[in-house]
Amino acid sequence: MGTLLYGSPPRRLEFDDATLAHLKVVIVTKLRRSESFTVSWQHPPDRPPGRSTLWLHPSIELGFEFDSPAPPDPLDRRWLEHLAHEASSAAGIVLTADEVVGGHVPEHDEPRHLVGAPTP
Repeated sequence: MGTLLYGSPPRRLEFDDATLAHLKVVIVTKLRRSESFTVSWQHPPDRPPGRSTLWLHPSIELGFEFDSPAPPDPLDRRWLEHLAHEASSAAGIVLTADEVVGGHVPEHDEPRHLVGAPTP
């Protein structure tokens, strides 16, 4: 599990390393453009039922800690596009408990193309 550190003092939020790697790309891209948005997630099974939402803003301190020393490779381009689209919506990014804990990549109607992989 990786950790997203947000605010000062930092709030420590745990996500699967693969999920956090995908979130990092989208979050950094949006914040670099000075765009604020929300990330919401269902609580994992080991926590009381519920959901949380975090407001991400460029002026608030942010960090990423990964358990694995190597980045997950390759990142799923379709999932990145999906997360980026959600980040631009009124609802923001919404993650399921499976995505938070297991790095589960959601199914897409179209074939997925992996970042760094040749496209057909």
